[in-house]
Amino acid sequence: MVKRVSQRAWAARLNRLVDFSPVIIALLLALLVASVLLVALNADPLAAYSAMLEGAVGSENATAETLVKATPILFVGIGITIAFRGGMINIGGEGQMIAGALAGVTVALVLGEARVPAELAKERGAFDLIIVTLSLLGGFLAGALYGGLAGFLKAYFDVNEILSTIMLNQIAVQMMNFLLNGILLDPAEAGFNNIPKTARLVTAAQLPRLSLPLGDPWLFARTRLHWGLIIAIGLAVIIYIFLWRTSLGYRIRAVGENQRASSFAGINVKRQMMFSMFLAGGFAGLAGVVQVLGLQYRLQTDGSPAGFTGSAGFNGIVAALFGGLNPIGAIPASAFFGGLLVGAQKMQRELGVPASLITAVNGLVVVFVVSSEIFISQRSKRRVSVEEEAPTPLGPPKALGGSPEQDEAEGS
Repeated sequence: MVKRVSQRAWAARLNRLVDFSPVIIALLLALLVASVLLVALNADPLAAYSAMLEGAVGSENATAETLVKATPILFVGIGITIAFRGGMINIGGEGQMIAGALAGVTVALVLGEARVPAELAKERGAFDLIIVTLSLLGGFLAGALYGGLAGFLKAYFDVNEILSTIMLNQIAVQMMNFLLNGILLDPAEAGFNNIPKTARLVTAAQLPRLSLPLGDPWLFARTRLHWGLIIAIGLAVIIYIFLWRTSLGYRIRAVGENQRASSFAGINVKRQMMFSMFLAGGFAGLAGVVQVLGLQYRLQTDGSPAGFTGSAGFNGIVAALFGGLNPIGAIPASAFFGGLLVGAQKMQRELGVPASLITAVNGLVVVFVVSSEIFISQRSKRRVSVEEEAPTPLGPPKALGGSPEQDEAEGS
């Protein structure tokens, strides 16, 4: 009996390993297809990937830039995980990032001007934590309301959330362009070039740089890496606990698995759909405001959504899928795609390969990862079917011909 239990434990571990392997295979297939594209561009795939790797983690600054790129992707990826687990498809990360950035920056500008005198603007004091916290909270709420709007339309009017979130993205872009050329325009730009950007945030409203006590000077001390990364990682752990260790998280996942069964079980399906999109939008909003507080120190754009977001709203979807729709899995996945984006710049400089090739790689990863999810789902169904048909550990049932002697032998 003990031997059989041990065998089942090892079989369970093997099954989990096999279920994870399609994701790795999907990545390898995406890189293989990308290699074909590189050959078509008259580039050596090995040299291209070598340059990409060096550009992503080849130095302290390169590694820091990879993590800087990964930070907004991780925030969005956490939100996408919540939405997808709740049965909602959120394509509105770009618009939610913009909404969060607009609200968070407005809070930072108002509080900075009202509470921090000009002569103290370069000094960090006790008020720093308050102004940064309120700015982050404002960004989260704005993004949450923007995402929750799509959830409300889906829950109560059955409006397709894919279409609504894509259209809300465009509304957010136009709203940003209007405000940055209007009431949020930097007064120093008024009457001159009118470059659409806000005034620079006071020092008290900026996220501090992140450095690690490794070496002298400290690791990352001379880079742009900021505390937004630590906030994102901490929230990823919290959301993992929320989704898999709380009753509310269970209800969200139950709705995502089967809305009809959840309704029969007494779960308010519409409320969970709205709440999952509310949280998803909130984390995308955090991505937007953290980009400003930790990196740019002012909100500016070239008129396109990618001019501010850097396509983090869409890359977050890829990272969430590649991370297995698990907030913890989204951490290395975000770092990986951040490395692709940073490494692509070096690949372009050294080999002349367009950095936009990474967009194609991201699309290939989505295609192959989704295909692998279908394979995993079908395999799980077959495994459950086999386990249901298999005899119990105590031997075949007596109705199927099992004798008492056989039962005794199996039990021993």
